[in-house]
Parts: sequence; structure tokens; C-alpha cells
Amino acid sequence: MSFYAVPGSASIAAMKKVVHRLQLEAGLNCVKVSQAAADLERFCLQNAQHDPLLTGVSSSTNPFRPQKVCSFL
Repeated sequence: MSFYAVPGSASIAAMKKVVHRLQLEAGLNCVKVSQAAADLERFCLQNAQHDPLLTGVSSSTNPFRPQKVCSFL
């Protein structure tokens, strides 16, 4: 994308946006992918016992359990 084709003040405004974005990106803390993956794996393993998708939900606390129907025969 070329900012030089934009005339006058629009070019200045576009360049200010680019500079602002680059300043934000320069302030980000970069982490290697291998370190991020290791951190994510560690977090998942530490919290696995609290994950209802892995451990299930007891029927007494499950708000989505099928409702019992009273019927008279």
C-alpha cells in the first residue's frame, strides 16, 4: 500500500496512523512460539481438574439436565 499517492493532509493523517500503530507494536512483549505453547500446555494441565468438558458435571448441579416429568398412569 503506497501512502505517497494520497494527496496533502490525507497523507499526513495516514502516516500518523502508521506511526501510531508501529509505536503500539514496538511496545508489545514478544514471546517465542515454543514458550507460548509450553505456557499454554502448563495452564491446561494445571486447570484440567476444573474443566467441566473433561471432568463432567454432576447431575445435581447441571442446569441443562432433562427435567423430570410427572405422569399419572
